[in-house]
Amino acid sequence: MLHAEVEISSFLKARRAALDPAEIGLPGGINRRRVRGLRREEVAQLAGISVDYYTRIEQGRAHAISDSVLDAIARALRLTDGEVTYLRNVADPRRRTADCAPAGPGQTVRPEIQQLLDAMESAVPAMIIGRGMDILAWNALGGRIAFDLEALDRRRRNSALLVFLDPAARALHPEWERIAEEVVGNLRAESGRHPEDPRLCEVVGELLDRSAQFRRAWEAQAVHECLRGTKHIVHPQVGELQVSFESFRLSTDPDQVLVTYNAPRGSVTSARLRHLAELVAADRTAADRPAPDRPTAPLSGPVARAGVA
Repeated sequence: MLHAEVEISSFLKARRAALDPAEIGLPGGINRRRVRGLRREEVAQLAGISVDYYTRIEQGRAHAISDSVLDAIARALRLTDGEVTYLRNVADPRRRTADCAPAGPGQTVRPEIQQLLDAMESAVPAMIIGRGMDILAWNALGGRIAFDLEALDRRRRNSALLVFLDPAARALHPEWERIAEEVVGNLRAESGRHPEDPRLCEVVGELLDRSAQFRRAWEAQAVHECLRGTKHIVHPQVGELQVSFESFRLSTDPDQVLVTYNAPRGSVTSARLRHLAELVAADRTAADRPAPDRPTAPLSGPVARAGVA
């Protein structure tokens, strides 16, 4: 379980440690202090609240923190929009649970959404990502844009687990470090919304246990949702792909995100995606074709003769 008290404490400590006092007009740069970043009293002063109150907030002992106080702390720590949202979520349990109850691994995708995915499959790789970054559904191209999703065990169909634990991830993603950073930022943002979600806790727990790179990135407390950008994929069948991705949160299923990949018309990547679509279609045709009857070898020898009257 991702306890809110631990989350807010670790987050605020990491964010004030990341600031250079000299950059915000405080005496003693980051290299002239024994401890990195701002002191608690400096954050309190910048936020216009008492040191005791800020200390209780950072230690997770304050309750019913007002939005104005959270905004003041956010300004003092120079938080991004995503970090402000995360701070609000971990500071107020009502924000985390008001939208929907925690969901386990049995997340489902509406048939209409699968129909939408299938309608795009000849040209647009697409998939649905759920809580804990589980890959819940995909179309033919989406299932082969990087990993072969059909060949994976259901519980391994998870973007975070694949990036950090699958041996093929670094070969598929030459910019692995950036991809890994985006994954951690997305998981951290989600943990602010649903810290007690069973699947999210399971995924984070496994990564903390099995990946030193994930542990270091998770402890840095970086928070950002990467909903659009570019990816460089070295596909084992069609070669290098340079794709843009866009993510759309489903209005009726807000914990599910539609992720689409595309490339400029006429580009090399566009041609390679068409080739990949042809390969996938050929594989499907071969899989649907009934196996040929095996020719029966003529019987001979003692067994055959034994059946003759």
